[in-house]
Amino acid sequence: MNSPFTNGIAAQRLDADALTENFSDLHAPLDGHEAAVAADRCYFCHDAPCTTACPTDIDIPLFIRQIATGTPDAAAKTIFDMNILGGMCARVCPTEDLCEQACVREIAEGKPVEIGRLQRFATDTVMAKGVMPFVRADATGKKVAVVGAGPAGLSCAHRLAMLGHGVTVYDAMQKAGGLNEFGIAAYKSTDDFAAREVDWLCSIGGIEIKTGMTLGTDLNIDGLAKDFDAVFLSVGLGGVNALSIYGDDKNGVDDAVSFIRDLRQTSDLAALPVGRNVVVIGGGMTAVDAAVQSKLLGAQNVTIAYRRDRDAMSASRYEQDLASSFGVNLMFNAQPKAIHGNGAVAEIELEYTSSENGKLSGTGETVRLPADQVFSAIGQTLTTDCGLKLEGRKIAVTDTGRTSRDGVWAGGDCASGGDDLTVTAVAEGRDAATDIHETLMGSK
Repeated sequence: MNSPFTNGIAAQRLDADALTENFSDLHAPLDGHEAAVAADRCYFCHDAPCTTACPTDIDIPLFIRQIATGTPDAAAKTIFDMNILGGMCARVCPTEDLCEQACVREIAEGKPVEIGRLQRFATDTVMAKGVMPFVRADATGKKVAVVGAGPAGLSCAHRLAMLGHGVTVYDAMQKAGGLNEFGIAAYKSTDDFAAREVDWLCSIGGIEIKTGMTLGTDLNIDGLAKDFDAVFLSVGLGGVNALSIYGDDKNGVDDAVSFIRDLRQTSDLAALPVGRNVVVIGGGMTAVDAAVQSKLLGAQNVTIAYRRDRDAMSASRYEQDLASSFGVNLMFNAQPKAIHGNGAVAEIELEYTSSENGKLSGTGETVRLPADQVFSAIGQTLTTDCGLKLEGRKIAVTDTGRTSRDGVWAGGDCASGGDDLTVTAVAEGRDAATDIHETLMGSK
């Protein structure tokens, strides 16, 4: 077997027991007693700032009170009313920047109510029973196409099905789930939770999922508009920005999105190769997830290199500290300049940067780091615009997801105005579904 000290990109750096431990649940779920104690810390604020901070507007004090009174099923219903993917959001939502940051306990004591873990306790309780707490309305006879089976698409599909519409969900991948299935760190979503959540969500009925169907190849917007009464686009951002520096075509250079996807889908973590010296370029959650998981697979040295300072990093301070706790080195004000090596990566050359009046520039001073694997995590791009009006590099939408074409809505990462969070995508899918329903039923 190899070890963290094996040169190059190699599999089996750690044994099976170590990998199982490394990729276990990042935060263990609360048991009943722990949930009751955690819920008891809530002040049940009347004008709760935590609810205001939640992109899906969950009545947080209500669901916590329901847990405190021993009715977690009712708490889950409160959550699912606003966020049908509340189980996944409880695992991946940056609560430290949203609801928990706004918590009165956080402001007063520096220790918020554990809203995320309490949400997981409630939603897991209901999902473990296989209970769908919503009943499908009588069929309306209307058909809606949802393109993209990620958080926005699934949220939209469930709300539309609940309202009585027939929904067909198309996705380019061979499994539904979108980023929940392919783009989130494995230690945040264990035990095949994303797939189980999709199955549970679809148990309401009226939703058909067709995989391996790509917009622009197998589907087109004109055909969908002709065959369906409405279309909701939630295609995400399929393109990956290239480093565009000298040597970025060498063996060992890859995009972080593909690395995370392969890791999430592998049945044998030990078989997944990783470098001894790994450098990740970027400052977002994808960069952090790629870096931490490289370390957990057994890489000896892992560095995140970000071109701006710490405060500009889009990954939260919590996620930055998490990366550091796993032994990842965070390097700020350093941008990639060149990749060196004879056919394969051996070193990456970085240039230090400075910022003046918001404008970034290189200082001319460089440093080289040993690297046999380099991951690019510098953003993704829209791969198809369907001829719709764009805002920046995304599909332009109203606050209810309407695009420039009648009968076509959009939401999630592909649409303008969002912040590329799972919880925000869920809200956008839900709100678009409501607008689609009102439009189809003539009430708007």
